[in-house]
Parts: sequence; C-alpha cells; structure tokens
Amino acid sequence: MLNRIFRKNGSGASAPEGKRLYAVGDIHGCATLLDDLVEIIVEDAEGLENASVVFLGDYIDRGPDSKGVIDRLIAFGKAHPATVFLKGNHEAIMLDFLHDPNEMLHWLDWGGEETLESYGLENILGRDGEDLAEELAQKMPGAHHKFLDSLALTHIEGDYLFVHAGVRPGVALEDQQEDDLLWIRGRFHKAKADERPPYTVVHGHQPLKSALDAGWRIDVDTGACWSGRLTAVVLEGDKRRFVST
Repeated sequence: MLNRIFRKNGSGASAPEGKRLYAVGDIHGCATLLDDLVEIIVEDAEGLENASVVFLGDYIDRGPDSKGVIDRLIAFGKAHPATVFLKGNHEAIMLDFLHDPNEMLHWLDWGGEETLESYGLENILGRDGEDLAEELAQKMPGAHHKFLDSLALTHIEGDYLFVHAGVRPGVALEDQQEDDLLWIRGRFHKAKADERPPYTVVHGHQPLKSALDAGWRIDVDTGACWSGRLTAVVLEGDKRRFVST
C-alpha cells in the first residue's frame, strides 16, 4: 500500500517543529516579481533565521528575464544555504535543448525564445538549433550551468512533499518517474484518497487564478507571467497561509 507509513496528508499536516517553510510557485522569467516576493518573505519571516524557502521550479521561459531570475536565485541560495531549488519541466526542456537542440527546437515555442533573448542571443527564429545551443552554452555563465545541473526533483520536510508538478497516483515515492514529477497534471489532481502519497503535496505547474489548498495538495502556481502575481505558501506548525505580490 502506498500509505503503508502513516503520515498526515490532509489539513492536519505539520511543518517541522519550530521551523517556518515558504514554497514559491512558478516564476517564469519574472525577475521583478521575484524581487518583490523575496522582500515580502524576508519581512514576513523577520530575516529568515528560523525559516527556509523551497523554490518549486519553472524559473525560466515566457517572462522577460530568465537570466536575471537565475542570477537572483543563485545569490539567494548563497545568502541562505538552507534554500531548496527544485527542477521544473521548463528547466528540463532547456537542458534537453542544450544536449539535443534540433530534436528539442520546439522549446522556443514554449517560452525558450524569451529565455535565449535574456542571455543576449539575437535573430533567433530560423536559426539552426545546434547554432543556438552552442551560443547559449557559451553565453550562459558557468554558475548557471552548475545551478541547473544541481536541481532536485523532490524535497520532504515534516509532513510535506515538495515537487514541481505532482506524483503518479498509486505509485510509491521511490518508484516515481522524473517525467511524472515534472509534467503530470490531471491524473494527479484527480487522485483518489487511497492513491495519494503519505504526505501533503506542495506543487506548482498548474496555473490558477488563486493559490489552492485542497487539503492533501497545495498548488501555488498563480501564473506570474500572465497575472503579475507570484505566490508562496507559508507552512508553520499545522497552519497554512499564502503570501503574494
């Protein structure tokens, strides 16, 4: 049984005692919104001394400043070493593009063109994929390569599982596939009670007008690049609330 280890995967779930957790939804190249939300979080947490932040992935694409977002995340991680950075499907596509550009050229239609522009590439449309990937690899700082390669797929603290998209219902956590963790939507959202993981799942990937607390899962993707609202859920004890730009 998936729930063979009892944990609270509903509204009674708790963060680790004495610790406040923030989980930030999809940023998608919106560096200014990231700045605004970080300011809100730092003020809310009174300096983050007894708190940590989990970023849920999809830092790049669509918005105007993917490079700036990664610059800021790297700097934030250096200043706050307890920060957790998860991989989103858009980071996965970007990495796939760097390794097999002509096969993954459709990344440009998913927001990759804006990401390439943020790294200083010009005259993108119509160019050969290998040419674009080579220029991107050259213009991307080494720290960005290292950051993208270091992204985790999941993170667990207390009764919470943090992941970009969700999990395959009925499949044990140790048997989950990366594609599901980064891409799954409807099958996860509609999971029956006996198919759900033994944690409350905190995720992004599915943009909503307002953040959702469904008890067993929490969706904090509020479509920043379209709505102008970047959101984080705040988890402390058994309490949950949201902060947003």
